[in-house]
Amino acid sequence: MIEVTKLNESKVLINAELIESVEETPDTVISFVTGKKIIVKESRQEIKNLVILYKREFMTTGLPWLNKE
Repeated sequence: MIEVTKLNESKVLINAELIESVEETPDTVISFVTGKKIIVKESRQEIKNLVILYKREFMTTGLPWLNKE
Protein backbone atom coordinates (compact mmCIF):
# COMPACT_ATOMS: atom_id res chain seq x y z
CA MET A 1 0.00 0.00 0.00
CA ILE A 2 1.11 3.55 -0.68
CA GLU A 3 -0.19 6.70 0.97
CA VAL A 4 -1.46 9.55 -1.21
CA THR A 5 -3.22 12.85 -0.55
CA LYS A 6 -6.62 13.60 -2.03
CA LEU A 7 -7.48 17.16 -3.08
CA ASN A 8 -9.41 17.70 0.17
CA GLU A 9 -6.14 17.04 2.10
CA SER A 10 -7.28 13.64 3.40
CA LYS A 11 -4.70 10.86 3.28
CA VAL A 12 -5.61 7.48 1.85
CA LEU A 13 -3.79 4.21 1.40
CA ILE A 14 -4.12 2.64 -2.03
CA ASN A 15 -3.10 -0.75 -3.30
CA ALA A 16 -0.12 -0.14 -5.59
CA GLU A 17 -0.68 -3.54 -7.22
CA LEU A 18 -4.04 -2.39 -8.61
CA ILE A 19 -2.80 0.79 -10.32
CA GLU A 20 -3.35 0.63 -14.05
CA SER A 21 -2.19 4.12 -15.03
CA VAL A 22 -1.21 7.52 -13.64
CA GLU A 23 -1.68 10.68 -15.70
CA GLU A 24 -1.38 14.41 -15.14
CA THR A 25 -4.18 16.40 -16.74
CA PRO A 26 -2.95 18.78 -14.94
CA ASP A 27 -4.31 17.08 -11.81
CA THR A 28 -2.83 13.66 -11.13
CA VAL A 29 -5.39 10.95 -11.86
CA ILE A 30 -4.73 7.38 -10.73
CA SER A 31 -6.75 4.75 -12.57
CA PHE A 32 -7.18 1.29 -11.12
CA VAL A 33 -7.77 -2.04 -12.85
CA THR A 34 -11.22 -2.03 -11.21
CA GLY A 35 -12.21 1.05 -13.24
CA LYS A 36 -12.14 3.37 -10.23
CA LYS A 37 -10.21 6.64 -10.45
CA ILE A 38 -8.84 8.97 -7.79
CA ILE A 39 -7.40 12.48 -8.08
CA VAL A 40 -4.42 13.16 -5.85
CA LYS A 41 -2.03 16.02 -5.04
CA GLU A 42 1.16 14.05 -5.67
CA SER A 43 2.75 14.30 -9.11
CA ARG A 44 2.99 11.40 -11.53
CA GLN A 45 6.71 11.12 -10.71
CA GLU A 46 6.02 11.07 -6.95
CA ILE A 47 3.50 8.24 -7.43
CA LYS A 48 6.06 6.36 -9.52
CA ASN A 49 8.68 6.79 -6.78
CA LEU A 50 6.23 5.62 -4.07
CA VAL A 51 5.41 2.50 -6.08
CA ILE A 52 9.12 1.77 -6.63
CA LEU A 53 9.80 2.13 -2.90
CA TYR A 54 6.82 -0.09 -2.06
CA LYS A 55 7.95 -2.81 -4.46
CA ARG A 56 11.57 -2.57 -3.31
CA GLU A 57 10.49 -2.99 0.32
CA PHE A 58 8.24 -5.89 -0.58
CA MET A 59 11.00 -7.65 -2.52
CA THR A 60 13.58 -7.23 0.25
CA THR A 61 11.35 -8.21 3.17
CA GLY A 62 9.40 -10.85 1.29
CA LEU A 63 6.38 -12.39 2.92
CA PRO A 64 7.49 -12.76 6.56
CA TRP A 65 4.40 -14.76 7.56
CA LEU A 66 5.44 -17.48 5.09
CA ASN A 67 8.91 -17.84 6.64
CA LYS A 68 7.72 -19.36 9.91
CA GLU A 69 10.03 -22.18 10.90
